Amino acid sequence: MAARMRTRRLTPGWKRCLDIAGSVALLILLSPVFLGVALLVGIAMGPPILFRQTRPGLSGKPFMLYKFRTMREGPDAGDAERLTKVGLWLRSTSLDELPELWNVIRGDMSLVGPRPLLMDYLPLYSAEQARRHEVRPGLTGLAQVNGRNALTWHERFQLDVWYVDHQGFLLDARILFRTIAKVIQREGIAQRDHATGEPFRGNAP
Repeated sequence: MAARMRTRRLTPGWKRCLDIAGSVALLILLSPVFLGVALLVGIAMGPPILFRQTRPGLSGKPFMLYKFRTMREGPDAGDAERLTKVGLWLRSTSLDELPELWNVIRGDMSLVGPRPLLMDYLPLYSAEQARRHEVRPGLTGLAQVNGRNALTWHERFQLDVWYVDHQGFLLDARILFRTIAKVIQREGIAQRDHATGEPFRGNAP
């Protein structure tokens, strides 16, 4: 793993305050939505309601990420076969991401930052790409409001690293407001010919 990934940045006080206040407010405001989605997932797919997976956080340190489940059980099937109609709708509306607000309150994530990807990707990053882990991962991020899964991995990582170097209150505010518009427009949910996006397989020589 690149040495830079071990660099730990101090989270600005304003950012942590925004994370806690925003997440608590959203959890209270959206509590009926949480209940409705949980019931919908339970009826459509049965338990468990939540999907849990270990993801890399700040400095690549693993944490348990929570989402509403969107796929049926079945390790031998591909994502396209396992993704349900309810799950597809949840992803298109980003409602499956709501439980990550708990991750933000816990300090695993921030409201804004590079999206937490898979642990398997850590050894595949270049030194520059690994810099995305110098900040906490986000519920939304610069790449998510500039194309999301429609972007190439190279484009996404460029935006992630740019955010690391330019993060600030006004930038976070703009990303949050643009996220609302993108959720309404439902853009960039998946890449062509993929249920979500093509897996990252490392950098070509």
